[in-house]
Amino acid sequence: MTLWFVFALMTVAAIFAVLWPLSRRASASAGGSEAAVYKDQLAEIERDVAAGLIGVSEAEAARVEISRRLLAADSQPEFPVRSSLALRRGSAVVALVGLPVAAVMFYLAFGSPWLGDFPLASRARTADVNQPLENMVAQVVAHLEKNPADARGWTVLAPVLARLGRYDDAVGAYRNVITYAGDNAERRADLGEALSLVAGGVVTAEAKAEFERAVAQDADEPRANYFLGLAAEQDGRRADAAAIWRALLAKAPADASWRPLVQDALTRVGGSAAPPLSTEAMAAAKDMSDPDRSAMISSMVDRLAARLKQNGDDVEGWLRLMRAYMVMGQRDKAASALTDARQAVAADAERLRQLNEGAKSLGLDG
Repeated sequence: MTLWFVFALMTVAAIFAVLWPLSRRASASAGGSEAAVYKDQLAEIERDVAAGLIGVSEAEAARVEISRRLLAADSQPEFPVRSSLALRRGSAVVALVGLPVAAVMFYLAFGSPWLGDFPLASRARTADVNQPLENMVAQVVAHLEKNPADARGWTVLAPVLARLGRYDDAVGAYRNVITYAGDNAERRADLGEALSLVAGGVVTAEAKAEFERAVAQDADEPRANYFLGLAAEQDGRRADAAAIWRALLAKAPADASWRPLVQDALTRVGGSAAPPLSTEAMAAAKDMSDPDRSAMISSMVDRLAARLKQNGDDVEGWLRLMRAYMVMGQRDKAASALTDARQAVAADAERLRQLNEGAKSLGLDG
């Protein structure tokens, strides 16, 4: 408050310095009255006559003219001058008293004069990072309670709630995002992930349904495919999980931030992140010269076929071999590989089912 008092004194001093001259009556020496001027002129004429500077007739004519002007000046009222002086003094009083009073009233109405200074220790204390975020969330929630159709508000709020660990609230927020901002694969994946987090990381049937909706809209949606693979792993279908994750990696950009996560998951279920024979490689081989293509494909196919003779339980390996034959246009060899594969996994009903489903997707369902 001491600082404000000093500022107030400085303001009063400045106003006083400007308005003080306006409050003073004009002195006679500064300008004089008109009548006094004419009287001085009459006295001057008398001195000139006595000194012989002008004649008597010229002096008389001058006296008559100056007397006439003196009478006219004496007839002028003096109240305008007094009125102007009163106005100036009134303005000074208003400026000196009224303006500070108005400023104080304004500050009392809109300021906080009772708020004390913050201690130095409080100013130096590190701010709580979570408190402002919680305050922001509370403000957004209050806003959305009054404006439930605000799509942008729900879009901002939902991921923040998930980051704060408020997964149940995040689920509701993501549902509102879909309702008011529109449905797409990414938002369905967001909702499915939030449902999984509510269940402690378990991909429930409800969450799985959301991921399947996401994949139906965008087959390459990475999070949805990852969680569908996780659902297969949690159901004990490790081969299915490996197939999903391997296909996801095959289409992923080389610099995708989530590649290590998927590769670790694939390793966890016993799969290989880099299949020895891919559809893309076979398609590229078709554009090579005959000798180069034959050499490349033969080496890969031979290596894969030799491995499958040692480990016939590898359903994914059989499917890759059949896919390679189909890309090369050798359908008969693909069908023969299917027969060999069925014989190799005949004793395992689950592997046989996976093999038949994979063969059907390749067009080998005979």
